[in-house]
Amino acid sequence: MSNSTMILTYGVFPLASYLIGAIPFGFLIGKCKGVDIRKEGSCNIGATNVTRVVGKWWGKLCFLCDFLKGFLPVFAVSFLKDVPQWYGVLIAVLTVAGHIFPVYLKFKGGKGVSTAGGAVMALSPLSVVCAAVVWVVTFLIGRYVSLASILAAVVLPFAAWGLTYAGFQLSLPVLILLIFLAVLTVWRHRSNIQRLLNGTENRFDRKKKGE
Repeated sequence: MSNSTMILTYGVFPLASYLIGAIPFGFLIGKCKGVDIRKEGSCNIGATNVTRVVGKWWGKLCFLCDFLKGFLPVFAVSFLKDVPQWYGVLIAVLTVAGHIFPVYLKFKGGKGVSTAGGAVMALSPLSVVCAAVVWVVTFLIGRYVSLASILAAVVLPFAAWGLTYAGFQLSLPVLILLIFLAVLTVWRHRSNIQRLLNGTENRFDRKKKGE
């Protein structure tokens, strides 16, 4: 690998991945609708709050954009030559870190669930499918987005571990990433967990505005 290629691979590409992950689509959508999403609803820049405050289709657009900004940089790693197994994991971490700590918003971002889902989809798609089923079932039963997100994240490493016994290859760095993301998701939702335990967590109730 030449010096210029190494600079692009280990310098420019990781930085670009962070900057892509840091694009605050929820905030930008809110601005397009004349709303500062950080001051409305739950004050989060994620798709759930965009749905509540701005509208269903804007929330779906936000989810798609947040998902893709996690997926595309990690997926692009498959086109790079002579990179170690941990490199894709590094890019995944950087994209999620970008969403949680976006330089464009003074490092105050969202919880990173959608972006993490996109990143993991590029690394272990079947694990994401398993987690998505858990998310949907949990949400339909309780209408708690936070609980659905927590359980889906916790299921990810177990699903990946189980898939290895079903004959699907999974590298150790990816498994470590999934465990890390599960812990991170629980930590980022610690206030939600407290409200769930207290019985004060709000169920999902989309505000019918802008549809």
